[in-house]
Amino acid sequence: MTFDTIQAIPLSPALGAEIGGVDLSRPLDDGVIGEIRRALLQFGVIFFQDQDITPEQHLAFARRFGDLVTYPMVKGLDGYPEIAPVIKLEHETDNFGGIWHSDTTYLPQPPMGAILVARELPPEGGDTLFANMVMAYEALPDDMKEKLSELIAINSSAKDHVAKSREDRQKDMVDVPEPLSADHPAVRTHPETGLKSLYVNRGHTVGFKGMAEDESAPLLEELFEHQIRQEFTCRFQWRPGSIAFWDNRSTQHNPINDYHGHRRVMHRITLAGDVPV
Repeated sequence: MTFDTIQAIPLSPALGAEIGGVDLSRPLDDGVIGEIRRALLQFGVIFFQDQDITPEQHLAFARRFGDLVTYPMVKGLDGYPEIAPVIKLEHETDNFGGIWHSDTTYLPQPPMGAILVARELPPEGGDTLFANMVMAYEALPDDMKEKLSELIAINSSAKDHVAKSREDRQKDMVDVPEPLSADHPAVRTHPETGLKSLYVNRGHTVGFKGMAEDESAPLLEELFEHQIRQEFTCRFQWRPGSIAFWDNRSTQHNPINDYHGHRRVMHRITLAGDVPV
């Protein structure tokens, strides 16, 4: 795929590309937005460097790709409820969402994607890993593909590790939401590309519908280990002015928690998705 108005430099053979030739602080015409969307679909996650955008510009850019939804588990910024703060402070040891996951698969309509802006970074560390779930699915043996095609995955917001990672951010919330749960196909078809992807994740998937725990647990563990094989992944090193935009329907991500004693502040906007099929 070639582009006329942007540059796309692949980050790894599996997924990810840095996008150049774009200033996100300025209004973008439909042609540029269309090429950014095509790049997102091709690479799964795209990155912009050396961007200096305000919360208003962050919102304006995100709205070009669809409706916005608030993150259900954390209060948004004052004056900008659609922007969720993703924060780890100097005294904290758990980082927000610090496990391999696809965002909020415990919702009936998980998000299409998210746009994350770096606001404050540690001097070193704090990289984010991404994984290509289309490649993960395609690498499965045929008998496993057939088995998974009939399974429905149960997803919950209350899995221990990921729920613990939100605790510091929920201290100031008046009403902490009750645990949420949703069932989705273990293999979903991307609504735009038509490609199939492996749609279970360590952060939120707790079992399979109609399957006993002692049967589903080892199968899930096998899939969790498979889907993060090195050949399916890329690693992004943040710097001031970095922005990441990922397709939540075909990728997973994992923020690395290797910067204890330092502050990391990111701002995330979530884009509305559809019902996985």
